[in-house]
Amino acid sequence: MAVNADFWPGRRVLLTGHTGFKGAWLALMLEALGAEVHGLALAPATSPNLFDIAAPKITSTLGDLRDPAVSQSVVAEADPEIVFHLAAQALVRRSYAAPLETFASNVMGTANLLEALREAASLKAIITITSDKVYANDGSGKAFTEDDPLGGDDPYSASKAAAEMVAASYQASFGAAGLAIATARGGNVIGGGDWSE
Repeated sequence: MAVNADFWPGRRVLLTGHTGFKGAWLALMLEALGAEVHGLALAPATSPNLFDIAAPKITSTLGDLRDPAVSQSVVAEADPEIVFHLAAQALVRRSYAAPLETFASNVMGTANLLEALREAASLKAIITITSDKVYANDGSGKAFTEDDPLGGDDPYSASKAAAEMVAASYQASFGAAGLAIATARGGNVIGGGDWSE
C-alpha cells in the first residue's frame, strides 16, 4: 500500500506509545512525512531504546494514560486531527507477572484516551492498535479472520480483546457525533531497535 505523502505535511497527529518499539518507528515515519506529531507515553522501558537513539523531532510528553487528567491535558494541547493509539503494556510474559497493571494500562488507558478525545474539536480519525492475540483460540490451528470471536486466556490477550470492546463501544455510542474509531490488530514483529525483555 502506498502512502499519500501529500496528506501528511502539517497534519496534527497524536501518537500514544511513541517511546516503544513500534511507536518510535511510527514517530520517525510521521516526522519524515511532515506531520506535526505529539507523543504521549511512559518513559522508555529499556536502555538503550530506539526512541532515545533515533530522537524523532516531535513534541513528547511522558505521562501515564491510566491517569485521565494526563490524557485530557495532552489532547487539549495537541488538538489532534488523527490519533494513533499504540500505548500499552505489550508483553505477554509481563502480563502474568503484573496482570492488574496490564488491564489498567490496556483497558482503562484506552478508555481514558477515548473519553478525552470526545471533546477534541479537530479530530477526524482514531486508529487503535491492538494485537493478533485478541481472538478466542480454540486450539484448532486455523487462521483467524476479523469476524472470529474475541477472547484471550492470558491477561495480555484478554486485556487487548477488552480494549477492542472499549473502542467498539465508543464507536457505537459516539460515532454518530463524529467520533471515527478503527482498530488494527498488529502481530509480533522483530527488527532494529527492539530491546524489550
